[in-house]
Amino acid sequence: MRRSRVLDNIQQGLPSFGVALHLASASMYEMTSLLGFDAIWVDMEHHGLSLEHAEQLFRASRVGDIDIVARPAKGEFMRMSRLLEIGATGIMYPRCNSAEEAAEVVKWAKFPPMGQRGCDAAGPDASYQLTPLNDYLKQANERTFVIIQIEEAEAVDRAEEIAAVPGVDMLMLGPGDFSILSGVPGQFDHPKVVDALERVAAAATKAGKHWAATCGSPEIIQKMADRGGSLMFHGCDQAFVKQGLESVRGQIEKNTGRKFNTANNSSLSEGE
Repeated sequence: MRRSRVLDNIQQGLPSFGVALHLASASMYEMTSLLGFDAIWVDMEHHGLSLEHAEQLFRASRVGDIDIVARPAKGEFMRMSRLLEIGATGIMYPRCNSAEEAAEVVKWAKFPPMGQRGCDAAGPDASYQLTPLNDYLKQANERTFVIIQIEEAEAVDRAEEIAAVPGVDMLMLGPGDFSILSGVPGQFDHPKVVDALERVAAAATKAGKHWAATCGSPEIIQKMADRGGSLMFHGCDQAFVKQGLESVRGQIEKNTGRKFNTANNSSLSEGE
């Protein structure tokens, strides 16, 4: 079973850096893995990616040395084992509100004695039956990780209890949903969001665990790394493509004087 790049970095005292990929393109996964990033965040909570398609994308990522961090939806415990079986290295579990729920995540993500994950041992995570069973069970527990995402005020209050659950490797504030639920949507520098991040990071550190973060800029990545973050994500392919296209469009408009009639502008003008 392949080693986790993120966990190897943690053992060496190094931070890890990743990006989210929303475009269901195997070429994008392959290219990202070859560029040297540590992890790809695959969001299956919000996007319509099937397990069958995800398996092909995960396979493409294995051309390079990169971890897949897959996020199922809240309560999708059975799906977690399937994500691990098709090659995910980490599970990012959203909207966890209690230590009991975190323990349930560990139960389904880890084999005994840490949990009660069911065993198939025939997929890519077991090198298609090429890894001896006892080695596979041990390596699967040691080379995969569980990130518990905290996104509600009550969960922040219970962050220390959640972090203390055996088998939980990292905590991560979900700033988007937390800001919305706290009445300050998208205001990631608001005192409520900043305080929540600090409390989540402190809870993880107190429990001897690690913490992850989403970062809105390379500068914030550096700031989070300096504060002790173990895994930082910045941006997504969809946003990068949009920014690139907008930049090209802007240059054309500047150089030629032509103004593009965007889809949004068209719909607005039609509604007037």
